[in-house]
Amino acid sequence: MPTLTFLGAAGTVTGSRFLVEAGDTRVLVDAGLYQGPSSLRRRNWEDFPVDPASLDEVVLSHAHLDHTGYLPRLVREGFAGPVRCTQETAELAAIVLRDSAHLQEEDASYANTAGFSKHRPALPLYDARDVERTLPLLEPLALGEDLTIAGGMVLRLRPAGHILGSATVSLDVEGHRVLFSGDLGRLHHPLLGPPADPPESDTIVVESTYGDRQHPLPDPDQLAAVIRRTIGRGGSVLVPAFAVDRTELVLMALKRLVEAGEVPRVPVFVDSPMALAALRVYERAIATGSPQVRADLSRVSGLLDPGELHAARTPAESRELNAPSRPCIIVSASGMATGGRVVHHLEHMLRDSRHTVVLTGYQAVGTRGRQLLEGARQVKIHGRYVPVRAEVVSLEEFSVHSDAGETLAWLGRAPREPGSVYVVHGEPDSTRALVRRIQDELGWNAVVPSYGERVLLD
Repeated sequence: MPTLTFLGAAGTVTGSRFLVEAGDTRVLVDAGLYQGPSSLRRRNWEDFPVDPASLDEVVLSHAHLDHTGYLPRLVREGFAGPVRCTQETAELAAIVLRDSAHLQEEDASYANTAGFSKHRPALPLYDARDVERTLPLLEPLALGEDLTIAGGMVLRLRPAGHILGSATVSLDVEGHRVLFSGDLGRLHHPLLGPPADPPESDTIVVESTYGDRQHPLPDPDQLAAVIRRTIGRGGSVLVPAFAVDRTELVLMALKRLVEAGEVPRVPVFVDSPMALAALRVYERAIATGSPQVRADLSRVSGLLDPGELHAARTPAESRELNAPSRPCIIVSASGMATGGRVVHHLEHMLRDSRHTVVLTGYQAVGTRGRQLLEGARQVKIHGRYVPVRAEVVSLEEFSVHSDAGETLAWLGRAPREPGSVYVVHGEPDSTRALVRRIQDELGWNAVVPSYGERVLLD
């Protein structure tokens, strides 16, 4: 019988990796990087449970690092098969993976120079050469198109509404259909269309990032008030934002506020090479009328430009933003403050009570973003503790993950009850809460799988 093994995103929100096996065929759905606490990050360095060379194919739901970031490591260890994904995911994954390799090489070099690594020498998980060997393996597939892949499995990708290119993944395996939600978007994404309804499926693997809560109604006045009071005291606003999708949504929100006169026009800096590259992909999708972009926004010029938009491309331009000479807004990656240029900005700006840090997305356990969200008075950056004197604000309105009610409604639109629902990609409280609601409100069989657990697809 075909089997499904949970090699990631089980009991945690990162490292999505799901292995489908039928006979001698092995297909991996998502190849995510573990992030957060060192206990999870160490899994990235462990031997993969099966020989990577034995994998026939990999399917990617979308381009975020926790779904793609392990792929170059698999290639380094021998994987050489096709990687199926949408065209936009292929474009964005190239940006994400090149940036990931650069940051890992940079962090390893810094650790060796500063001498704070436990390893001698500190090494990157993979390097730029591994990424360049990986990218030719990406083979785009149109949404809604059936493709017969290894072992006679039939693959179809459908819109997930999470980020540009995101898709749900269905695999027909020996008469059994297993559906992977990937990361589900919301019905009212500011830029993208909603997730497609789930097809008839025997097994569903569903995310639960916000499985224990409901998103608040959008309140643009909150962001406007934060910006006004920060600028009023002579400070600047620092927005740690995911380079893919979140940066675009922040720029859209700033444009609306500036045009409505709700906030003063000040310089807006995008300080992330990855975010700037992703911004071009989004702008091209809007300009060409991508079917994933909302019809009412397609071909709208200047949609992502709030005015006085500046690109900080070089390290020197980025360093100047550590101590802004006048009030401004800085949008920089990474969104959970685990790496990238935003970490250097935090190291300098957290000390100054004039500034504000605006958190705009999910902050995983063990990240600096989570520490700031929970009110930390100091955070460790580059081997030193930095006092937190700046104002810290969290805005959930930017989330592009479905909440518990939206996920439940999406499941409920399935044509029939599946045999099993496996709830993944969430912290323990979130997964347990969503399982209870699926059992109580839908009456379905729902389970939180364990890391490494293997189940039959029957």
